[in-house]
Amino acid sequence: VQLQASGGGSVQAGGSLRLSCVASGRTFSSYRMAWFRQAPGKERELVAAIRWSADNTYYSGSVKGRFTISRDNAKNTVYLQMNSLKPEDTAVYYCAATLRPWGTQYDYWGQGTLVTVSS
Repeated sequence: VQLQASGGGSVQAGGSLRLSCVASGRTFSSYRMAWFRQAPGKERELVAAIRWSADNTYYSGSVKGRFTISRDNAKNTVYLQMNSLKPEDTAVYYCAATLRPWGTQYDYWGQGTLVTVSS
């Protein structure tokens, strides 16, 4: 599967952005999807994840209550709605996919989209 992320940009603290990730292929609905981010000088971290059926989601503690992950299997797209953005959310955001039934290892990666939050 190939992943194409978009929607990044610059926003002031307290603002919102929605990231999108479009996947190629006809088996998108079989993949677990996730968003990761990597800030300058920091390790990549898992931000949010969603199962194929969208009945189970995961959020890191730093974004829980502010970010929402969702998917539209008919459009082969996963979204990350980011509200109440903070300067510490500044990072390159990557979407990722895996067919593994569980775990944090993802096998397919998009190119990343930059989110910059100013104070």
